[in-house]
Amino acid sequence: MKNGIVEAICICSKRGEPMREVNEVEAIAGAGLAGDRYATGEGSFNRNAVGNRQVTLINGIFFENSPFGYLESRRNIVTLGVELMWLIGREFDIGEARMKGVKYCDPCVRPSKLLNKSEIFSTEFFDRGGLIADILQGGLIKKGDAIILPIKRY
Repeated sequence: MKNGIVEAICICSKRGEPMREVNEVEAIAGAGLAGDRYATGEGSFNRNAVGNRQVTLINGIFFENSPFGYLESRRNIVTLGVELMWLIGREFDIGEARMKGVKYCDPCVRPSKLLNKSEIFSTEFFDRGGLIADILQGGLIKKGDAIILPIKRY
């Protein structure tokens, strides 16, 4: 399994607001990304529950020939060159932060509703919704940072 890179970082401070791209972000252990709704319990899927759904990742290649852009996916970190599902249950590093893959991030209809798009995000990204991860150790994450995968031991 090869390492990947961070293609984009996306956050928004309140549920329902448009996502915005940033060049770097501070990952906060046990909470989420600084400035993002999930770090404060303001996300649609963690209302008043800080630490639930800390960060979401999605593979950037999934946006090729898609009616959705990565900001519209409402995922936090867009990756290239790494199979995210392989990270479920495993620890990995992104920039200065250490994370652990928790579970598959089911695609939902929320992005379509917020954008008033006829294309349904959950259909377009069926089986490609990305990964939910916990932040074990905080630190700075920058666009272009390496995603360092664990060494596979036999």
